[in-house]
Amino acid sequence: MSKGNSPAFPCVDKDKRMWTGMNLRDYFALEALHGALSNTYLAEKAPMDRDTMAKYVYDLADAMLDEREKFR
Repeated sequence: MSKGNSPAFPCVDKDKRMWTGMNLRDYFALEALHGALSNTYLAEKAPMDRDTMAKYVYDLADAMLDEREKFR
């Protein structure tokens, strides 16, 4: 399993089945998106189209995953 595919919120149900839900890369991108959308500088001074914004938040997510690997 690659570092970005590890589950963000894994859980095991009463029958010992693993439910992974969202992966860690998507979770980090989602949080980066929240921050980017609430940043008035990005909204007013450097607006992005949706494709650029998607690339931006996934680039941030990948950087977070890379940094996380340094401490594992």
